[in-house]
Amino acid sequence: MLSRIDLLTLFPKMAEGFLTESILGRASAHGLLSINIHNLRDWSTDKHHRVDDRPFGGGAGMLLMPEPLFAAIEEIRTPETTTIYLCPDGEPLSTPLARELSEKPHLLLISGHYEGVDQRVRDALVDREISIGDYVLTNGTLPAAVLIDCVARQVPGVLGEEKSLTQDSFNDNFLTFPQFTRPAEFRGMKVPEVLLSGDHAAIERWREEERRRQTRLRRPDLNP
Repeated sequence: MLSRIDLLTLFPKMAEGFLTESILGRASAHGLLSINIHNLRDWSTDKHHRVDDRPFGGGAGMLLMPEPLFAAIEEIRTPETTTIYLCPDGEPLSTPLARELSEKPHLLLISGHYEGVDQRVRDALVDREISIGDYVLTNGTLPAAVLIDCVARQVPGVLGEEKSLTQDSFNDNFLTFPQFTRPAEFRGMKVPEVLLSGDHAAIERWREEERRRQTRLRRPDLNP
């Protein structure tokens, strides 16, 4: 089971607030999950802490150099580490993939920047390449934070209420059901009577029907 995550990035401050607040912050404080953020520049041997250079063959942008990445990854990883590179051309992040990763004892996440990383890093050191969607962001730090949040939810004890997992959207290729709280009527809009009935079997049936209805309406591709 996952117990440690390391994030290697050029922008540690982008991740620090996100990873120390709310559920992730509590998981770390309670010792359920160790999350460590590293600045790639700490492994640069250049006096200006440079970690990028122009790509061979020309073209726009810069690439992260292999030297600091190799040094950092080889120092941080252990025989139990799964090294992940966040990139637009990786496999799509999904709930089943998050469950799979939550079974790994240690994840090392590599956040790219500019035009990405030298291909030799991907070929020699990376175990999985993952994308959070069909779009491009300025760097991989935010995708890494999204992956951490998604995977951490699967670790026992992190959510506190484990039933939250089974009710999540995409848990079994269905979206979640509508939720309501007090008051029972607001500006003429009423909560469905079944939710006030106290009949738990009827409530579960209603929720399952709503999950299927919402999926048909919003994401028919999930259950064609």
